[in-house]
Amino acid sequence: MALRKTEKADLKQRYPLFVEIGMILTLSLLIVAFRLDMRANTDFDVGLTEQETVQMEEIQQTQQIEKPPPPPRPPVPVEVPNDEILDDDELDLDVSLDLDAAVDLPPPPPPPADEEEPEPEIFVIVEQMPELQGGLAELQKKIRYPEIAKKAGVEGRVIVQFVVNEQGRVENPVVIRGIGAGCDEEAIKAVRDARFTPGKQRGKAVKVKMVLPITFKLK
Repeated sequence: MALRKTEKADLKQRYPLFVEIGMILTLSLLIVAFRLDMRANTDFDVGLTEQETVQMEEIQQTQQIEKPPPPPRPPVPVEVPNDEILDDDELDLDVSLDLDAAVDLPPPPPPPADEEEPEPEIFVIVEQMPELQGGLAELQKKIRYPEIAKKAGVEGRVIVQFVVNEQGRVENPVVIRGIGAGCDEEAIKAVRDARFTPGKQRGKAVKVKMVLPITFKLK
């Protein structure tokens, strides 16, 4: 014979009751949870110290004023012993003046010395240049070839510079380019003995500086 459940043991009859009770409890928990204050406690305060502000000021450049140096101190006077005794000179003021007496006058000043005449100017270019009397060919004939230059085979041209004065004579002959071996001396000797027609400037004979070539050539 099979066993049958009693009505008290049948749980299906109480199932709706249990569901309602569960729903009520669940709603109650939800209401309580929503009413709770879950926010954090904000009573504490964070103290922030105010940062010190730094103010920048523009510094103006100052210029140092240079003071002038003090003046030098005056020298200290030094006492100098004075051992010299001055004699009292007796002045004879009782002098009679003779207006008729002859008066001695000082000698006259010496006459002025004769001023030296300035040296005449030496020209390089004038209106009428000096001319060699007889020409350069005639002067070349008078030149004697030095024996040393002949033996050494020295040839060339000697340049002589000189001044022709107002009388047509040669002054201060100088070799400005020579060849040596006695040729320079022979060239100066020949030029010194030469005669010129004086050079003229504005119709007046003047000194003129000239240059003359003397050729030495072996035959």
